[in-house]
Amino acid sequence: MPTITSPDSILHFAVHDLVAPWVSSPQTILFHHGLGATSETWAGWFPALADRYRIVTFDMRGHGRSDHPPADAPLTLELLAQDLFRVADAADVGQFHLVGESIGGTIALLAALDRPDRVRSLTVSNGAHLGGSIQNLDDWKETMDRGGMAAWSRHMMGRRFYEDAIDPAMWAWYEREQAGASPEFVLRAVKLLVGADLSSRLPALTQRALLLHGDSSPFIPVKIMADLHAKLPNARLQIFPHARHGLPFSHAADCSRALRRFLDEGTLSTT
Repeated sequence: MPTITSPDSILHFAVHDLVAPWVSSPQTILFHHGLGATSETWAGWFPALADRYRIVTFDMRGHGRSDHPPADAPLTLELLAQDLFRVADAADVGQFHLVGESIGGTIALLAALDRPDRVRSLTVSNGAHLGGSIQNLDDWKETMDRGGMAAWSRHMMGRRFYEDAIDPAMWAWYEREQAGASPEFVLRAVKLLVGADLSSRLPALTQRALLLHGDSSPFIPVKIMADLHAKLPNARLQIFPHARHGLPFSHAADCSRALRRFLDEGTLSTT
């Protein structure tokens, strides 16, 4: 897995290029996961996309194989948005379709606003533009202090998934991956997220946007995603039933098919 050096962190990324040889000038999708997840969370999306689109994934700092930055290292949402552009540059990608989930969705919104020349389209899954609206975060530090990241991960699993949403092997894998995140980074990043408010900037986002949301996220109510939809000039919203905050993992096949339809509408006539 190749790496790049970003301030205070080495980031691991991967380029998945299985595009059919008859597809001329294939475009690229860059994925940004949320807190506790890793780049491999997106594996279930590949079957619906990889024949036509190059796929770039990476482990956000503090997660997976990327470095856990020092507790006193500078951290801003802008820095995290710059990380995804550093990954794109290292993967030799100029313009790309950007997909982000949870905090990755907020970072993706910021990136699309800051660099519209780089982001062809935007997809936000279970993400928020208004951090102060996010609920059920107050017990994170206490849970980590009491039982470490393993306890926090166990605590989070019921908030991410209904028990019948994924099979036991997927559940166990996700719980292990989540427990490997840096507690210091997670707590600092969620504090940044709560303080974020991109509302006033949203009318300037001119890219086509796809919004995906579960009907039962305990963190982001549907009405917040509906508000984001209303504030974006060119957005489509799809709500998934029987889905909590782990939507991109539990409903990977459905989400990726929705993304494929959305992207193909804009690319088939130009590639």
